[in-house]
Amino acid sequence: MLKIGDVTFSSRLIMAPLSGISDLPFRMISRFFGCKFAFSEMISCRSLISRNKNTLEMLSTIPSDMPLGIQLLGNDSEYVSGAMELLNKYTFDIIDFNAACPVSKVTSRGEGASLLKEPRRLRKLLRVLVENTDVPVTVKIRSGWDNTCINAGEVALYAQDSGIKGLFIHGRTREQGYKGLVDYRVIREVKEAIGIPVIAGGDALSPQLIKKMFDETGCDGVAIARGSLGNPWIFDDTEEFLRSGVMPRRRCRDEIIATMIMHLNLCSDYHGEMTGVKLFRKFFVWYTKGFDNINPMREKAFRVKTKSQMMEIINELTATKTDVFDPAAAGPLPVKECISY
Repeated sequence: MLKIGDVTFSSRLIMAPLSGISDLPFRMISRFFGCKFAFSEMISCRSLISRNKNTLEMLSTIPSDMPLGIQLLGNDSEYVSGAMELLNKYTFDIIDFNAACPVSKVTSRGEGASLLKEPRRLRKLLRVLVENTDVPVTVKIRSGWDNTCINAGEVALYAQDSGIKGLFIHGRTREQGYKGLVDYRVIREVKEAIGIPVIAGGDALSPQLIKKMFDETGCDGVAIARGSLGNPWIFDDTEEFLRSGVMPRRRCRDEIIATMIMHLNLCSDYHGEMTGVKLFRKFFVWYTKGFDNINPMREKAFRVKTKSQMMEIINELTATKTDVFDPAAAGPLPVKECISY
């Protein structure tokens, strides 16, 4: 059982925030296939205070999209407290603070993973959050800044001292980004050093790798990011694998196509046809990972502008052979455009 503060989770699997990905349609598809707890996209405190239209849209939700977490990005106490004043008017279950984003435009502002170099400053910011909300506060960190500064244990202790109720950790340094090996040892050391729940992330791409994360780190939960792209079944599949040790059956092409259509409809209804179709293009690529001779159709998908045009391409998929394959076996997804913060 995973419990963060007074929030009890029905699953130890959590959908991580995904920049440009984890909007309401994506979360609803994931929930349909077993995701019990999801995060919105990362939200900038500065953009929230300025009432940026796109930022406020990220807060959109519906009752069936609960329980839900919100992740904030910032480095200034005044902006953090101001953001919480606005957020307290919304309904959500957990507030997470980002000290893990490796993107240069974020770290150059002293936000995200750059806070790993200033544990005391991070503690101060977390205290502001804790003091300005009634919901549990968590923080997302990395193993360190680079291989000369792997200080997740120290950062975790300072964070715990702020009064947070849980900690998310990606097992790579900021310098690694999303490349190289995940450091399971560092995650285990953090788990053993603090007394609050630890949710681990990094290469949670398949039920087998998620089980490995649990086994090697002793973590309380696992955050799933890239592993869910084009494969929303990963939540139900992993639950089954953890329960029985048996890998669930592979999805056939018809099932994947039916899910694509559902996702396209949600995107179009929520964002409007033009924006929804544009946003769905990258999902077309992820859903068709492992399909034979798919590149020409992907190129066509990236040129379409209407829902009917996208449906024509999806229908072409139906006309081809109904092969059966395992999305997870096709290799890791590209990092570009699917950064988990």
